[in-house]
Amino acid sequence: MADEFMKGLALFCLGGFGWLTFAGWYRTPSFYDISQLFADPRAAESVYDEIGILAGDVFFWLMIIGAVTFWVLVPATREIRSSLAEDTAN
Repeated sequence: MADEFMKGLALFCLGGFGWLTFAGWYRTPSFYDISQLFADPRAAESVYDEIGILAGDVFFWLMIIGAVTFWVLVPATREIRSSLAEDTAN
């Protein structure tokens, strides 16, 4: 179980750091606004801006889905699988 926790934590940290980086670049209109990191991204002026905005969204969902997968879904499927194996053994 510790390896699933570490995999989820690694994906959570990697996704979080990537999201913070790209959100700081593309979603922070001013450092004095309250809506930092969650503001609408500014208009993309080049292909690199589009890639940066997309990468920020990808890192955000990697953070959420990666942690949920390894902290909730993998242990739940193992528990279900072991309980079903015990039921068929009895």
